[in-house]
Amino acid sequence: MRRRNLAIALLVVTALGVGFAQKAVPKQPDKNVMAIENVKQLLLLMDTDKRGKISKQQWMAFMEAEFDKLDLQKKGELDQTAIRQAAMYVKQARSADLGR
Repeated sequence: MRRRNLAIALLVVTALGVGFAQKAVPKQPDKNVMAIENVKQLLLLMDTDKRGKISKQQWMAFMEAEFDKLDLQKKGELDQTAIRQAAMYVKQARSADLGR
C-alpha cells in the first residue's frame, strides 16, 4: 500500500512538473506558418477586385505605390538609406504585432 501511494505521488508530481515546464517555455511560432499568413495578407491587399487572384497590373500598381511611399524625396529612386529605413519599419511593425 505504501509503495502504491508513493508511486501515485510520484506520478502526480511528475505530471505537475511536466505541466509547469510546458507553461514556462512559450512555444515559438512556426516561421513557415507565419510566412504563409503574411503572403495571404499581402495578397488580400493587392487583390483589389476580390477575385482571390492578383494580376500583373495589380502587382505592379501595389509595388509602385509602395515605391512611392519609400521615395520620400520624390526623386524616382531609392537609396540604401530609404530601403534600410523601410526594413526597420517592417521589423518594428512585426514586433508590435507579435507583442514583443
